[in-house]
Amino acid sequence: MRNITILLRYIGAPAKSKDFTHSCAKILFAVGEKDEGAKTATNENIRKNIRCGARGERNMSFDRLQDKIDALGNPSVCGLDPLPEYIPPFVMQRHIAEKGETPEAAADAYFEFNRGLIDALCDIVPAVKPQSAFYELLGPRGAVALKQTAEYARARGMYVILDAKRGDVGSTARAYSEAYLGAVRIGAREYAPYDFDAMTINAYLGSDGVIPFLETAERNDKAVFLLAKTSNPSSGELQDIDIGGGKRVYMAVGDMAAALSAGGAGRRGFGRVGIVAGATYPAELRELRERLPHTFFLVPGYGAQGGGADDVAGAFGTGGGAVVNSSRAIICAWRQTGAGGADYAEAARRAALRMRDELRAVSA
Repeated sequence: MRNITILLRYIGAPAKSKDFTHSCAKILFAVGEKDEGAKTATNENIRKNIRCGARGERNMSFDRLQDKIDALGNPSVCGLDPLPEYIPPFVMQRHIAEKGETPEAAADAYFEFNRGLIDALCDIVPAVKPQSAFYELLGPRGAVALKQTAEYARARGMYVILDAKRGDVGSTARAYSEAYLGAVRIGAREYAPYDFDAMTINAYLGSDGVIPFLETAERNDKAVFLLAKTSNPSSGELQDIDIGGGKRVYMAVGDMAAALSAGGAGRRGFGRVGIVAGATYPAELRELRERLPHTFFLVPGYGAQGGGADDVAGAFGTGGGAVVNSSRAIICAWRQTGAGGADYAEAARRAALRMRDELRAVSA
């Protein structure tokens, strides 16, 4: 019980909460904290099932992302977040002429747009991050465009992060995790619906809502990012609440990510569980990096949301450990050129190169 209480301090839960103590015990045994005499077969099974990160010699998901960042000298990720009005008119109108004003036309236009962006960026940007909501907006055909986009980006050598912010427990959480990071068995065959490299998840439900995603990530060598200190203006309404001793909710989420990854760093020094921490809160971003030296950061809020290079400087630690997202500032750069979208790919590349150069100055 003493060591369970120690872990509870990571996540700010009352040590006397029996229900929460029971759920957090699963994390406790996974990360190597155990009371004397607790070496039971049950605990060993938990250890085997939730390894919370691969063994050090293994090439883990975040190792591959950091390798790509280093190879290109660019710690950025482009958010592929299309809306019909973001698509250059000549692209959208061609598909409407063929398929009518339908979700099918819009979805095919999305994929053409994304394909052009990926071709323009894949040799200078290491990763892309599609936000699932923009594709879900189009219904089933949007889901197809999302899958096509992920497959095409991976074929072009890019790391693909799904921004879905999913969160649930039990079989629902497992279904989400297998859909995006794993596979479903149909008869004797397994089918991977999307096969993303990593995804964002919501830790609000506690360890019961995180562990199913982590189990799937471990089996398939993927990764997850927990929402910690997000970039939106109202994030502090919950995330900045003091849960005791000056510890904020976002710090507790960061500590949970570190605890879940304990003892399982890859060769680049990062665990399988990262966090989301926004560029719009530079002081908190720096504070989290100091607190979490072995946690990989996904940093939204750069560009259109107001974050700049100086704001994200604190996200980088020894060996990197952060990737900074920009969406509209890159994919909508064509709207500033006066060419009607004919140069959308070139405009996106120029915007991405500017961002790269700005980040190089603060991430070296």
